[in-house]
Amino acid sequence: MGFEAKAEIKPLNNTILVGDCIEQLTKIPTGSVDLVFADPPYNLQLNGDLHRPDQSKVDAVDDDWDKFDSFAEYDAFTRGWLRECRRALKPDGALWVIGSYHNIFRVGALLQDMGFWLLNDVIWRKSNPMPNFRGRRFTNAHETLIWAGRDQSSRYTFNYDAMKALNEELQMRSDWLLPICSGGERLKDDKGDKLHPTQKPESLLRRVLLSSSNPGDVVLDPFFGSGTTGVVAKQLGRNFIGIERDKGYAKAAKARIGLTETLPPEALKVSTSKRAEVRIPFGSLIERGLVKAGDTLYDPAQRVAAKVRADGSIACRDASGSIHKIGAHVQGAEACNGWTFWHMRKGKSLIPIDMLRQQVRLEMGPAAD
Repeated sequence: MGFEAKAEIKPLNNTILVGDCIEQLTKIPTGSVDLVFADPPYNLQLNGDLHRPDQSKVDAVDDDWDKFDSFAEYDAFTRGWLRECRRALKPDGALWVIGSYHNIFRVGALLQDMGFWLLNDVIWRKSNPMPNFRGRRFTNAHETLIWAGRDQSSRYTFNYDAMKALNEELQMRSDWLLPICSGGERLKDDKGDKLHPTQKPESLLRRVLLSSSNPGDVVLDPFFGSGTTGVVAKQLGRNFIGIERDKGYAKAAKARIGLTETLPPEALKVSTSKRAEVRIPFGSLIERGLVKAGDTLYDPAQRVAAKVRADGSIACRDASGSIHKIGAHVQGAEACNGWTFWHMRKGKSLIPIDMLRQQVRLEMGPAAD
């Protein structure tokens, strides 16, 4: 599908494997996956049909894939797929799993038992939840996602600044208000009914993938369903591997993904903090010839001048040191960002030396982002 692929798993990238989840997971090479998103059976334990007050039947989840004879059977199944996912993850990989009160606490305990390191639990608060028709309990208006590193030492991906930008420059919280899948996004069968009972909204997967993966990463979804993970992965320039036991769902997911276009490279860039950028010493500008020993640096008002030395330090009349130290010294301040304080003369203009640092970063390419 035209994504950048990593050689060791090239045959599986952007593929839907049809069959038993655990059996198909064994085909994925060890340590080849960057991120797992899992939407496993919830084991809803439904007893009989569910009806609205007008006695019309609710289209609830009553498929065979959500039925287990006991909690022990469900736990054994969960251990099986978690074990294979952990094997497939890279050492710095991470996993997301979503569930309801029926299963998420059991899954969470097993994650900890198996060595995953829990990072957050995120509440997906539904802006348009299905009402509680029997009126005997609170309306189920949320689902819970658990985000976990492969182990405690995993250096997992978290695009903090991208999430902050998405949230109007406020830290992204762990409660996400998003609508359930509806309208034109909801897949329908030939009769006009919901094709898949638990199709997740693309907005939810977009937030998961933007926050914890990067373009070119491999995202594994062992319960692929209608293919939402694959759609969003393709949009965002990630690779995906989907596993789905139902041939009908797999066929619909493949067709849906085939109609999806990848965003252009420029649109895939996300906000990053200064801390995430490669450190460029002032001396690098001298080594590259952008600044020369003996050049004069000025403050913005040209009231203070300092001379550049060959070792990357600068000197004024009564002190010498780094661009930051001397910048603070001449202002009588405790600290100073020398990159924005000091300027160089270019023709008739003064430019901040930070412009030269950015030029070096561009020359270094993507590794400097």
